Amino acid sequence: MRRPLRIAAQFVVPAFLLFAGSAATLAQSTPFPGTVSVKMPHGFDASVARLEKAIESNRMGLVAQASASRGAAARGVKIPGNAVLMVFRNDLAVRMLAASVAAGIEAPLRIYLTENADGTATVTYRKPSAVFAPYRSAELDRMARELDPVFEKIVKDAIGG
Repeated sequence: MRRPLRIAAQFVVPAFLLFAGSAATLAQSTPFPGTVSVKMPHGFDASVARLEKAIESNRMGLVAQASASRGAAARGVKIPGNAVLMVFRNDLAVRMLAASVAAGIEAPLRIYLTENADGTATVTYRKPSAVFAPYRSAELDRMARELDPVFEKIVKDAIGG
């Protein structure tokens, strides 16, 4: 009787581990709620420039920018392009902090650009309404609802503008 149990365990345990590993990988690759990803029709560098222009034309501020690929290139290492554009404005910061000091960790909001193998780029961001929702503040929710269409327009303008 023990032999069939041992044989079954030899198949069930590896199958479970395979499924559990796949589920963990899936969970890591699944974006948070409110995440938007859009493929850009432009190359990586052109997409960065177009996003910078769209941020400015939509009256937002580019607070900072970080790029692992540029840092790697400075060390002589080539990796696919990526950049994080940190976007906000001081009047929004004042409103945010008046509503919730704890929410200050969320600013500036981020737009992430990655280079695709086909030479295009993908832009990803979390809607401000999703970023600020956990704070359960009516004022933050109001501000975030104002910002959702601004971020959508930034991406739309960068694609076609």
